[in-house]
Amino acid sequence: MRVFFLVIVAALLGTGCSKFAKVQKSTDYDYKLRMADQYFAKKKYNQAQQLYEELFPLLKGNDKFENVYYNFAYCAYYQRDYMNAENLFKGFTEVFPTSKRAEEMEYMRAYTYYKQSPKVELDQTNTSRTIGLMQTFINTHPGSERNKEATEIIDKCRAKLELKELRSAELYFNIRQYHAAAIAFTNLMNNFPDSEKSDEYKLHVIRSYFEYANLSVDEKKAERYEKVLEECNEFTDRFPDSKLKRDVDRYSSLAQNNIKAIKNEQVKTSA
Repeated sequence: MRVFFLVIVAALLGTGCSKFAKVQKSTDYDYKLRMADQYFAKKKYNQAQQLYEELFPLLKGNDKFENVYYNFAYCAYYQRDYMNAENLFKGFTEVFPTSKRAEEMEYMRAYTYYKQSPKVELDQTNTSRTIGLMQTFINTHPGSERNKEATEIIDKCRAKLELKELRSAELYFNIRQYHAAAIAFTNLMNNFPDSEKSDEYKLHVIRSYFEYANLSVDEKKAERYEKVLEECNEFTDRFPDSKLKRDVDRYSSLAQNNIKAIKNEQVKTSA
């Protein structure tokens, strides 16, 4: 029974391949176009793509060319060939700038970059590119129904970039590169000023500078504890109602006590 089933499947596949080969060999381009559209409608994007590609140079300037270009671009997209799809979506808007589909193609071009946005640990060039293109789309089409989704995608991409920067800053702290960590957390705050975690990032800045001061040579400690106090004061001014204020006050007290101890030791030494 199993052998019989496999034979039937093989026969059907062979028939399908044979039929497609005949379509490809046909010199009746109207027929070939109808078959390409049928393959596309049946989601057989590989076969449709091959036929559209053959017809592409033959239909330029033809009133059917726009639909062929449109379907051809989506063939690449549905097969997850996002780099090629991006080029085709972009090309469509350049060839048919006044088409009623141009807005859709602009959006889909940006969306292909979003589909190529990798895991947080990897290079985020495509994520940044998504933000730029989606924002351009919103600015160019202020009344588009796609703007809600475009805004949501921008927010997701920014959250990913923020998380990547956070992990980088945390890594510096964990490997005891405290000065680099302080700078990284400061940059994180500056790059994402509207983040809900801004007060957390500022506390990390304070912690990093405090640990940096602790590990410094004696001649530099007082100066670097002063930097901790400066950051603590900035925290209080910027986040007066933060739940992290108690932690900041503790670092401020520790820094002040350490500065006093250093100055007292200097007085004893000079005496």
